[in-house]
This record gives sequence, structure tokens and C-alpha cells, in this order.
Amino acid sequence: MKLMLHVAPGIVRQPLIASVILETSALVNIERASIDAVSGEIVLEVPAEKCAVVKEAFERRGVKVVPLEIPVIRDENECVHCGACVSICPTQTFRFEDWRVVADEGKCIQCGACIMGCPQRALKLVLK
Repeated sequence: MKLMLHVAPGIVRQPLIASVILETSALVNIERASIDAVSGEIVLEVPAEKCAVVKEAFERRGVKVVPLEIPVIRDENECVHCGACVSICPTQTFRFEDWRVVADEGKCIQCGACIMGCPQRALKLVLK
């Protein structure tokens, strides 16, 4: 399962991921990270059985955690299956199958590249 972490000013310089890994013994994969001196946004892949304890551990440290259960939605009425999303997605979330674009949502890291590249504006990110 994927979790999006929003790290606030004041805690961005702390070893948050390392301390949560040590506390929970969860093996996590950093899929995307954008961190500067004052804030950060990180997408992690966490084993499903450890997701709840990892989420709680980050929240105790002051991190806002958003589960990414359905990261990208395609409006079938707007999609013309042009493949712009197929060519631009860095994780190969989209592919052609029988001349139609299909998505493997488990690969999505919510980078937004497909949203920006879709000429029909048929894609949207879902944030809770």
C-alpha cells in the first residue's frame, strides 16, 4: 500500500523515515520524494500488514499521512485513448491493451505527469 507523507516545517530535518523503520521493522520503499529546507512530500510503499502501524508512527512524529488507495482516476467520457499518459508516465502505470489505455494503479506514485500531459484533461489525482 502507498502512503503520502506531508512533512511540516520544524521536523523536516529529523530522520523520520529511519526512526519509523527501526520502530516498526517495516521495509518501506521510497517511490517519490520532494523535500526542501522547510517541508516535504514523500510517497512510500509499505507492506499492507504494516501499514497501520507505520501510519501511526509517522503521525506521532507530526507527519500528516494520506493513504493512496485510488491514486488516479480516468474520466472514461473524456479519455480518447491517445496514449499521452502512456508515453509520459515514469512508472509505466498506463499501457495499451487492445487499443485502449488501461492503468495499473498500484504503480502510480502521484507525480502528476499524466495529469499535465493529458490533452483531454481526463485524469485526476485523488487525495483524501
